[in-house]
Amino acid sequence: MGVDIGSVTSKAVILAGNKILSWFIASSGGKLSTTTSEVIDQVLNKAGLSTTDISYVIATGYGAANVSSANESAVDISCNGTGISYLFPSVRTVVDIGGQFSRAFRIDKEGRVLSFILSEKCAAGSGRLLKVIARVLQVDVEDLGELSMKSRHKVDFTTGCAVFNETEAVSRIAEGALKEDIAAGVNHTLATKVQSLIERLVFQPELALVGGGAKNTGLVKAIEAVSGKNVVVPEEPQIVAALGAALLAKNRIERKPTGGK
Repeated sequence: MGVDIGSVTSKAVILAGNKILSWFIASSGGKLSTTTSEVIDQVLNKAGLSTTDISYVIATGYGAANVSSANESAVDISCNGTGISYLFPSVRTVVDIGGQFSRAFRIDKEGRVLSFILSEKCAAGSGRLLKVIARVLQVDVEDLGELSMKSRHKVDFTTGCAVFNETEAVSRIAEGALKEDIAAGVNHTLATKVQSLIERLVFQPELALVGGGAKNTGLVKAIEAVSGKNVVVPEEPQIVAALGAALLAKNRIERKPTGGK
């Protein structure tokens, strides 16, 4: 089992060999210990298993210390590299758009992280910007991508700050701008932040997008438009680190000696 306890969402994945048996995602909330128990219980229930059926557990993420059943912990960026390499073996550059920050990193053919770079601390470089604008538009953040795809004339935001983006979005609504055009504009703004990370990292093909922001189809299209690169996205981009942790757990078991002392 791999368990990824993030600051915004928590996830768990169970593997049997190379097959994903189950996965589960929940909001982290204010009490990580409670969320951790819920995520583990739910992923076990989905697989029809109990804790005694799990041979090894690796925890990762901001709240990894809350996973009391873990045999060990691992750095989440390494887990992301392992997970994305399993899903897309040809990928060499990965962008993780999380709730608090974004980051880009390069991996080798084994999924090992070679180098990485983080976005600035401002929320405008993370998925938090999408939540801010979704709240202004009074739509669910999950619907922001589909909404933005209806745009004909995206709004151009004049600042890279999330606070000012929020104020500007309110002003544009008052001026009569359409919700879909504002949604397209904020996706473009975040896409330029992602492109800046990729350029500073020194891009190597192919490019994959993970994290909650990868669920925003409009953002994916915006990144492709800004960068001129094709982007691949996992079917469930939020569980990649948990999947990588589970794969690392699997490797630990396979490398254990079967005899001797």
